[in-house]
Amino acid sequence: MNKRAAGMAGGIAAAVPAALFAALAGTMLHGRDVLVAGVEVPWGAAAALVLLGAIELWLGATFRSALPTAVCGAVCYALAGWWSTLENGKRLIIGDLAGNLWIYGIAVVTIGMLAWCRRYRPAQA
Repeated sequence: MNKRAAGMAGGIAAAVPAALFAALAGTMLHGRDVLVAGVEVPWGAAAALVLLGAIELWLGATFRSALPTAVCGAVCYALAGWWSTLENGKRLIIGDLAGNLWIYGIAVVTIGMLAWCRRYRPAQA
C-alpha cells in the first residue's frame, strides 16, 4: 500500500469517530437557546455547527484531503437525520427552529468545508 492510500484510509478511519462525536455533541447542544429582547436565539445550534466545521477543517488539514471532511459530514448528517425520524418520545431532534438549523446546517457547513479543504489537495505533476 502506498503512502497516499494509507493516508486516505487513515483519514476515513479518523472521520467516522469524529463524525460520531460531532453528531452526539451537536445533538446535545443544538437545543440551547437564550432570550434576547423577547426572541429566542438558538445559540446551541450555531455552536454545534461551529464545532462540526472545526472538526471537518481539522480532518481536512491533518490528512491533506477533502475526503475525510466529506465522510465526516455524511456520517454526521446520516446520524442526525436518523435521530430526527425516530418515533415520538424517542426523537432527539425535533422540527423546531434549532432542530432545522442543526439538520440543514450540517449540509451547508460540510459543503463550505469541502470548498475550503480543496486547497489541501497535492499539486498535480
